[in-house]
Amino acid sequence: MESVSGGRAQAHGQPQRRLIITADDFGLHPRVNEAVELACRHGVLTAASLMVGAPAIQDAVQRARSLPGLRVGLHLVLADGAATLPRAMIPALVDAQGMFGDNMVRDGFRFFFLPHVRAQLAMEIRAQFDAFARTGLALDHVNTHKHFHMHPTVLSLILEIGKEYGMRAMRLPCESDTPLWLQPWVSHMRARLDQAGIAHNDYVVGIARTGQMDESTLLEAIARLPAGVGEIYCHPASPGDGALTAGMRTYRHADELAALLSTRVAAALDAAGAVRGGFADLSADRFQTA
Repeated sequence: MESVSGGRAQAHGQPQRRLIITADDFGLHPRVNEAVELACRHGVLTAASLMVGAPAIQDAVQRARSLPGLRVGLHLVLADGAATLPRAMIPALVDAQGMFGDNMVRDGFRFFFLPHVRAQLAMEIRAQFDAFARTGLALDHVNTHKHFHMHPTVLSLILEIGKEYGMRAMRLPCESDTPLWLQPWVSHMRARLDQAGIAHNDYVVGIARTGQMDESTLLEAIARLPAGVGEIYCHPASPGDGALTAGMRTYRHADELAALLSTRVAAALDAAGAVRGGFADLSADRFQTA
């Protein structure tokens, strides 16, 4: 089978398409968990990123244990969500309800310049790794809510702490139309991951159209897949009333689930000849032919 060097698959010396199709926010809500199970059993989903402090975490873990083909990773929440540790242990990070804020620019400066904030951040990151380890699930990958691991301080802490928990792969948030101002951050992150020996995707699809990854969007992305390792990530959920969170009011969760279950999407993946799996499969050579 193909071997992987530097994050790229090779078949007889020629680059090949490899694809990871991920659902983020696993554990956020029973509707998300149901969608992940349906898309794994009956659709094209290969991976999910677990929010260990989310309300429906136990349901998510139970479903994941019944899905041996689903690769599950840690979706670290360090912004716009609930912390794992009690507020008394990390008062510089969260509000009175134990929630992280959504001002990532301000928090990024605080993480970098304030040692006491950085120390609390390290405690919370470790607590989330601990919580994932307690599930007994194999750690496929690590990423962060809202891609906060692009911040050099957050990335350094994840690399340092993650190696103690067997972290071997991480999402690189590199989309084809990444803004010019973000490209140096992406390049820095890619270099850090390579230096640390952490497997990663070559490109990602899902940032520009977050919450809107419907069938037509997936078909367009599949038609344009470059060689190398790609990740398409989305936010599926089964139909229901109301937004899952205030920040997801415009998300089309049910359309994203329908896309993952679409026979047209499955046929397009077959035609593209991509092999699919999870991040851990990059080094374990366990990708399955689409």
